[in-house]
Amino acid sequence: MATGAGAAAGRASVRPVDRNGVPRGTARSKSVAPRRPPSPFRARPAAADHDGSADLCRVRVAVRIRPKNAEELAHGADFDSCVELQPECKKLKLKKNNWTSESYKFDEIFSENASQKRLYEVVAKPVVESVLEGYNGTVMAYGQTGTGKTYTVGRLGKEDPSERGIMVRSFEHILSSMSLETDSVAVSYLQLYLESVQDLLAPEKTNIPIVEDPKTGEVSLPGAAIVEIKDLEHVFQLLQIGETNRHAANTKMNTESSRSHAILIIHLQRSLRIKEEMTTSIPNSAEEFFPGDIPLVLKSKLLIVDLAGSERIDKSGSEGHMIEEAKFINLSLSSLGKCINALAENSPHIPTRDSKLTRMLRDSFGGTARTSLVVTIGPSARHYSETSSTILFGQRAMRVVNTMRLKEEIDYEILYKKVECEVDHLTSEMERQQKLKHIEITQVEKRLKESEMLFNDFRVTSSMQIENLEKEKHQFGYAIKKLMQELEEKEGQNNVLSQQIIHLETSLNEQKQQQLESLSNTKILADTTKTHEKKMGELLRQLEEERSHCAGMKDHFNILQQKLSDAQSSAQENMACELKKELSEITTAFTSQLHSLEEKNSELLSEKELIYEELKSTQEKLQHETTHRQSLESEVLRLKQSWTDNCAEESKTLCGMVRSGSGLGSAAFMSKSGKSKETQSSQRGTMSKIFEEVGLPSVLALLKSNDLEVQIHAVKVVANLAAEDVNQQKIVEEGGLDALLSLLETSENTTIHRATAGAIANLAMNVSNQGLIMSKGGARLLANVASKTDDPQTMRMVAGAIANLCGNDKWHMMLKRDGGIKALLGMFQTGHHDVIAQIARGLSNFAKCESRVISQGKGDPFSLTMASLLGSWPIRPCYLLPCEGISSLPSAI
Repeated sequence: MATGAGAAAGRASVRPVDRNGVPRGTARSKSVAPRRPPSPFRARPAAADHDGSADLCRVRVAVRIRPKNAEELAHGADFDSCVELQPECKKLKLKKNNWTSESYKFDEIFSENASQKRLYEVVAKPVVESVLEGYNGTVMAYGQTGTGKTYTVGRLGKEDPSERGIMVRSFEHILSSMSLETDSVAVSYLQLYLESVQDLLAPEKTNIPIVEDPKTGEVSLPGAAIVEIKDLEHVFQLLQIGETNRHAANTKMNTESSRSHAILIIHLQRSLRIKEEMTTSIPNSAEEFFPGDIPLVLKSKLLIVDLAGSERIDKSGSEGHMIEEAKFINLSLSSLGKCINALAENSPHIPTRDSKLTRMLRDSFGGTARTSLVVTIGPSARHYSETSSTILFGQRAMRVVNTMRLKEEIDYEILYKKVECEVDHLTSEMERQQKLKHIEITQVEKRLKESEMLFNDFRVTSSMQIENLEKEKHQFGYAIKKLMQELEEKEGQNNVLSQQIIHLETSLNEQKQQQLESLSNTKILADTTKTHEKKMGELLRQLEEERSHCAGMKDHFNILQQKLSDAQSSAQENMACELKKELSEITTAFTSQLHSLEEKNSELLSEKELIYEELKSTQEKLQHETTHRQSLESEVLRLKQSWTDNCAEESKTLCGMVRSGSGLGSAAFMSKSGKSKETQSSQRGTMSKIFEEVGLPSVLALLKSNDLEVQIHAVKVVANLAAEDVNQQKIVEEGGLDALLSLLETSENTTIHRATAGAIANLAMNVSNQGLIMSKGGARLLANVASKTDDPQTMRMVAGAIANLCGNDKWHMMLKRDGGIKALLGMFQTGHHDVIAQIARGLSNFAKCESRVISQGKGDPFSLTMASLLGSWPIRPCYLLPCEGISSLPSAI
């Protein structure tokens, strides 16, 4: 019943165990029930079937048939018994009549003579032992009213112990296997009456809430009374109280018919110890205190469920309030059956919240509990339908797989006691240490007092010595001051004397230096006068010589000047002519260069003006395109909502267009086409609006985009535009047909193949376009796509395109030559009804044209035979493709 739960919260540890499950049962002899995968628990599984899966434990189902009652014995006919048991084979046969029967196999078959003890040992004892080992378990009885469910589960048997049911025998087993000194057993007894959980041990508690742990998925009933068990006599008292408070009534089917579902919950808690190597999840603080064994506790619970029997009002004779009770009983059992069906069929959703019964049993089916189910039936053929329904419920329950989980927790009570003892020990030790410290403190205080007395005496004596020393210090300071004053006076006198000495020495040195300088100056003056006199004589002599030489040079200079003036007058005339020629040449070259530079400058200025104008126009266009794009995006966003609503329906729509050259009509197809007329008109209106705003050249340019998604959306837009006759000629003139055929040849994407084939199919509806498609190898490309793809929708588009081409007898030979007819017939292997419909339409068009040729005296009669077999398919569909990404086209453009 549980679809999955997280690992146990807190410090609970989950350990796998080596416990074998029961053999996997088979369903009816005609089929084998599939396995259900384990629920996604984080804990490792604990049990398995014998089929090799070490982590699964299947629900065990046993069948018990009750003996015939007095009413059934009264009839006494052989056919009155509809059940034949085969206990040795663990099978039973359900006979509808004397010649029709069905065989079913279960985990165990109990005849009407089977004892209560044997049924407990086979069905409930393995579950109880698992509960004692720490796993959750469930034992449940299911069947029609009056078939012995309460006798099997809840019989007390005080007078006759052999008649005790599963509840009493489970308590006997549990109490004999546990020690109440260290372990504990508690019980809750509830009933689900009119979809309200009530406490049978405390009748005042009604409408008890059901709480589910969001982390672990465990179900609990916080308002239910939990009574701790003392002994077996106490168990009898509690069960008797519960049976007294349980709702029951007298019906035609049963004198004591249970009117509620009874659920007995037994809570077990067992103490356990594990070694150090198993304590990886124990806190470090606990390991420091207890390095040995760690006390653990195993917590488990056993659910024993006595379901109220399903009944029919006409058979049970219920009246008044009993009809309301029967309605709620049947509703809860129906919800349980739905959950079992969902688990058996591996459904992703398990409807556990439809009923409180399924919520309470969430862990029993598909959860972590080990579950055994007892299915009780009656032998009478009068109740054949109820018996068959009960057996099928058991068969489906056998296919449910549970993942068992062991839950261990630390026994914090024992840990608390040990910690308390350790705290007492540490407290006494701390008190002892405090006493020792107190004694040491008193001794230290005594020593401190003695040292204080000694210190006071020393302080008095030291103060007296300090006073004497201070007096001596003052005396010495006064003497030092006097000596310092005398020393300063003597230093002042010495400074005055030293300054006088220095002044005298400097004056003496100056006088000596002046005397030496005067002596040296006199000697130098004498020497210099002599040398000057000699130099004056020499200079006078040289001056005379220079004067004479200067007079000769003046004469020579005058002569040379006269010659130079004569030469300069003749040379200047020649130089002037040459310079004029060079100047004229340089002037002409300069003017030519100047003109060329001016021309280049004017050209550059004109180019600059042109470039500036182009740049300005480009900026204006860019701004215009930006505003246009923003308006398109806003318009596309506004239309996107209405577009997405019709997208799924439009992808499957085929609109029939009857051509004058196609021949016959199809009323059925026209009726279907009429139903989608409004959807197509709205889609085409949106397409035409986007087409007018974006422009066909921009859409066709996107067919060559490197982005695959942009290509796909662009092809879909072209295909939808080609569905209109008005747009077909524009698409062909703008090169759209060539782009589509190129995509069909080069692309490997299935979506592009499908959309391109649809676009070509729409273009092929025009007779003038058929010739262009055939001449450019369109039939060959369509045949290649049909041979490569396995997608039925792509084949449907390819078959539709070839079918449209088959409607023109001019291209039949070329279709045969390019493999179009062969590809059309080869697509029959897909078996898809839409593909076969397009193939039949193409063959019909082909046969119609051939029959026209035969009527004129040409052709092959085989085509006429084919036309008579396949009938006429005159409708040529135009394919509207879903354009989920059309909103991205304006931004891509």
